[in-house]
Amino acid sequence: MNYNPPPFPATRLRRLRKAPWVREIIQETHLHPVDLIWPIFIRTPDLPSVIESLPGVTRLTIEEAVVSVREAYDLGIRAVALFPCVQAKSKSLLAEEAYNSDNLLCQAVRRLKMAVPNMGVITDVALDPYTTHGHDGILDAYGDVDNDGTLAVLVKQALCLASAGVDIVSPSDMMDGRVGVIRKALDEASYQQTAILSYSAKFSSSFYGPFRDAVGSKSCLSTKDKDTYQMNCANGEEAMREVALDISEGADMVLVKPALPYLDIIANVKKTFSMPTFAYQVSGEYAMIQAAAHQGWLDEDAILYESLLSMKRAGADAILTYGAKKMAEKMAQEA
Repeated sequence: MNYNPPPFPATRLRRLRKAPWVREIIQETHLHPVDLIWPIFIRTPDLPSVIESLPGVTRLTIEEAVVSVREAYDLGIRAVALFPCVQAKSKSLLAEEAYNSDNLLCQAVRRLKMAVPNMGVITDVALDPYTTHGHDGILDAYGDVDNDGTLAVLVKQALCLASAGVDIVSPSDMMDGRVGVIRKALDEASYQQTAILSYSAKFSSSFYGPFRDAVGSKSCLSTKDKDTYQMNCANGEEAMREVALDISEGADMVLVKPALPYLDIIANVKKTFSMPTFAYQVSGEYAMIQAAAHQGWLDEDAILYESLLSMKRAGADAILTYGAKKMAEKMAQEA
């Protein structure tokens, strides 16, 4: 930026802040319900709804989700992301339930697309909800995540979800080469219209704890980390390489996760690639806002809005946030 404004007193930027009307007219970044994607945890009726580590968020049965998704659509939200809470008896070493055509997630997709056909439905392609060890891939004989062996299972999962009617499959596993093999398999099976939103820059983060509680993978994972496949939080240039590879393999959209601690990555991705760029305000980010608000230390609505606006300003075209419906309701009240 080479603009050099005349010195004070000719330039007084406070003139453009003197009243609400002028601040609103010149506001550069705007947040709308259509910018928000609502992540929803799906459960069977026998599993608990409460998520202790994620206040304000509950697991929903399929029928409860139908009611809530209709409400979200009426508020202007145009996409939801579904995550299953899988019963322990359905988990296995090889995650066979991930590609069971009648699994909980497939049932939810079919029901939601029937009930709210114009709502976009996104689902993860990853194995952690379905494995007894809690990892995003299958393990080899040495207990390491087997990249190429996992790809075959991810392809089966993606095809299963596409067959159920999902609009966007979202590989979140961080296996090398997964976007390319999924895109090839979808095209060959005549699912050319099924889009891929890739978790291209997914960092090995301490902010994921409540999510793992919600889908029931934390107790399986125990103290093991995911550092061998999720990204080092110190590496920005590597994130750009990951994004470039996923785009070259056929990703339609890319995602940065978490969001607020990685605004620089969001901005660099959007500026460099000019691709549809999504951000995920993850469970730990949202839980911190909820915890501080519960103590009376922060204004929940104001902090949620400001944090989401910062992601939009950084370059995010859409934001996954557990506060999507609540934020849309607030916007509707103020309209």
